[in-house]
Amino acid sequence: MTDPNVQPSDPTGQTPPPPAAPATSGPATHAAPPLTPEQDVQWGSFAHLGGVLGFLPSLIIWLVFKDRGAFTNTEAKEALNFQITLVFGYIISAILVVVFIGALLTWVVWIVGVVFSIIAFLQAKDGKHYRYPFAIRLIK
Repeated sequence: MTDPNVQPSDPTGQTPPPPAAPATSGPATHAAPPLTPEQDVQWGSFAHLGGVLGFLPSLIIWLVFKDRGAFTNTEAKEALNFQITLVFGYIISAILVVVFIGALLTWVVWIVGVVFSIIAFLQAKDGKHYRYPFAIRLIK
């Protein structure tokens, strides 16, 4: 049964297709608002503290917030560079497991990573920039 109130716009009795959506030049991108000074310090310090878990928290914080706060950008890059340096240390210690020093070296690398990440967090949470005493700075 058809609706008698619908007027066919085509002599064949078919209804026209719905209008096409307006063309866009790509996905809608909205710039995120800049971080407040308190948020900037908070995320910068979290980038260091995340180093206790590995390099992924620092990487995520840097990728998400690098354009939203200068302090977060600087601190997350520093934390990420340090975590990448620790990954190299873990790789070297894994290779040295063959000569039995690697097991000890793995613990040393982990302890150094935790201690320096906490020290950096404590400095950054007060709004002070922290530079690790050693790090391969691959991300500029």
